[in-house]
Amino acid sequence: MLMAVTRAVNPALSNCDLEYLPRREIDVARASEQHARYEAALTALGATIVRAPPEPALPDSVFVEDPAIVLDEVAVLTAMRSPVRARETETLATLLGRYRPLRGLKEPAVLEGGDVLRIGRRIFVGCSSRSNEAGVAQLAAEIEPLGYSVHPVDVRGCLHLKTGCCYLGNGTLLANREWIDMRPFEGFAILETPAAEPYAANVISVGSAVLMAAGFPQAAAVLDQAGWSVATVDISEFSKAEAGLTCMSILFHAGMVP
Repeated sequence: MLMAVTRAVNPALSNCDLEYLPRREIDVARASEQHARYEAALTALGATIVRAPPEPALPDSVFVEDPAIVLDEVAVLTAMRSPVRARETETLATLLGRYRPLRGLKEPAVLEGGDVLRIGRRIFVGCSSRSNEAGVAQLAAEIEPLGYSVHPVDVRGCLHLKTGCCYLGNGTLLANREWIDMRPFEGFAILETPAAEPYAANVISVGSAVLMAAGFPQAAAVLDQAGWSVATVDISEFSKAEAGLTCMSILFHAGMVP
């Protein structure tokens, strides 16, 4: 069973942590409506929604992808740069502990789940402003004994690895080469984001279906021509918080612990 962990929108979302974009007021009511449609889109992909407890004191808490990485055998709690964001881990750990044994990263590690892209037993980790070499090394120490291989990827010009590169399946990536060093992905087919749509690469793929943020018609056409079935959902309020589709859920299959 495919699970999707989500969390409700925080009323203080406009106070979110920003790196590249200027701060703009976020319409929380509209964001909540968009989040509901996002959950409905995940359900349409076959996912069962599991909602983590709300965190009204933590502005970024809707972005559940960053505090944890869920693999078949374990869930790894990350080490986020922001002390405020680090508090998001506590209630999320309680929920994930129902499904997986928990592991954790410690200082000097800094790592966020948005920088972690899994392709089978290969784990690609973005070296970005949000994830450092110590974070990559500690993650490797935790999961390589389980049969995974960890591959660092240089990220430039965007927040996370998955801001500029996501796996579609069938050995194919959707990527913005301007932001991601694609050399670690040698052997994969690369569909490039159109120049006019640099943020289009952050997508969720389940089988032949791809969920894409609304507003990227050229990228949607590229995927359609390549044989993927594309659905879109409006996340414009979350885009103001430098968020993409993957940020707001943790997808994993239940019942896979050996």
